[in-house]
Amino acid sequence: MVSLNPTRILKHEGEEEKAEIARLSCFVGAIAIGELVKSTLGPKGMDKILVGVGRNEGQVEVTNDGATILKAVGVDNPAAKVLVDMSKTQDAEVGDGTTSVTVLASELLREADKLVEMKFHPQTIIAGWRKASQAAKEALTNAAIDNGKDEAKFREDLMNIARTTLSSKILSQHKEFFAKISVDAVLRLKGSGNLQAIQIIKKQGGTLTDSFLDTGFLLDKKPGVNQPKRVENARILIANTPMDTDKIKVFGSRIRVDSVAKVAELELAEKEKMKEKIELILKHNCTVFINRQLIYNYPEQLFADAGVMAVEHADFDGIERLALVTGGEIVSTFGHPELVKLGRCDLIEEVMIGEDKLLRFSGVPLGEACTLVLRGATQQILDEAERSIHDALCVLASTVKETRTVYGGGCSEVLMAMAVYALAAKTPGKESMAMEAFARALLQLPVVIADNAGYDSAQLVSELRAAHSEGKATFGLNMDLGKIDCMQQLGVTESYVVKRQVLVSAAEAAEMILRVDDIIKAAPRRREQDRSHC
Repeated sequence: MVSLNPTRILKHEGEEEKAEIARLSCFVGAIAIGELVKSTLGPKGMDKILVGVGRNEGQVEVTNDGATILKAVGVDNPAAKVLVDMSKTQDAEVGDGTTSVTVLASELLREADKLVEMKFHPQTIIAGWRKASQAAKEALTNAAIDNGKDEAKFREDLMNIARTTLSSKILSQHKEFFAKISVDAVLRLKGSGNLQAIQIIKKQGGTLTDSFLDTGFLLDKKPGVNQPKRVENARILIANTPMDTDKIKVFGSRIRVDSVAKVAELELAEKEKMKEKIELILKHNCTVFINRQLIYNYPEQLFADAGVMAVEHADFDGIERLALVTGGEIVSTFGHPELVKLGRCDLIEEVMIGEDKLLRFSGVPLGEACTLVLRGATQQILDEAERSIHDALCVLASTVKETRTVYGGGCSEVLMAMAVYALAAKTPGKESMAMEAFARALLQLPVVIADNAGYDSAQLVSELRAAHSEGKATFGLNMDLGKIDCMQQLGVTESYVVKRQVLVSAAEAAEMILRVDDIIKAAPRRREQDRSHC
């Protein structure tokens, strides 16, 4: 009798997890990620401190933004990585709902874990989920309200959405103030949705309520010495060019010369080359020159003599946005002035914000351009305020394009869950249990919101389900008083696009993870050593 050893297919470093073990590994990773961000959900959510290590040693971030937390957390579990990517996509796509989408996906997988233990096949669960997801989406669409045609009502909708979005952020204490700033900024875009035109500048000092919206463009730079501080009807040449291309850098080099006079000659030759470049630039008939790179002392002096305002070292993001709002082009060569498009604006002047001087560009061709100046006590507060405002601006810009809105405070989730339960009751077979699991996962969102506020979630959510059964479809959670209330009267409104994206993304990601039955870790490729040199 010959005994055969089981054949090993993978290389020695390769690993494989099969069937139940692989599925369990996926579920555990995804549920852990959900648990990590769960406590940040809702208006009473808590913050996390992220401490940098290695290259970012000592860097501290305080945030409750799901995408920011997940980007910073290094995960090794493949399923956890799927959820992190999904959260990033949600952030890029609609700006908000990053925590909701992660929590919903992880709750779906928690429910799936229970069903798999009951010997349900993953494909049966997926079939039920697909029907449930469709029913939930239809219920959400039917409940959506569209005030896009009525300007006054639509503005109030936008204000409510901004308040709701900011209520779970650091700016919740001043949500009325920042909601107005955000809505004003987005409505200036006149429906274009081009958030590039809204610049955010952070300046330490003052309090959050010292923040303001400035119409026009602010550049965090100063003009050179002895140059004009104020230019009207400015013609702006925006460039990304080195001003020392031909600089021999005499004082940083070793040069053998017969006498000191020869060094003076070299310096003179350098100056001549610089002067030629400045003359080429001045032929463009510009009154303001803004460069991405440094402008050295001698060229600065030449610009001052010509009465041209020159700004050096404008960050690339700054000059890209400046080119957009002034209608100019970024140039690198200056041989053909007739082909270069100069930027224009009515007035450039120096303004003081806190203790810093900045340049303000007023009356720019892109009329919707504006700058949001954030003030705050510490850099961490400013960074978190910027993330909060960015979320609000993204949601508002999405709502301007797709004007439908739905009610928040757990109202939409209960509405969708009730629709799924109703469909499950009519569906025979095992799929109905998968659909009920989907509805339970949806109900976990209001449960988490209530738990984070320290209220009795079981009591509140059961009251909420009873209210929806009686036809009170606008009822949700009032987190200030810890009871159920009408979201329409409270003005707790959310964007339909964000809610739909949360539902679809979470269902797709959970389905993808549930399909996995094998995890293969490939062996690292080894570089073959060239033995011929040994």
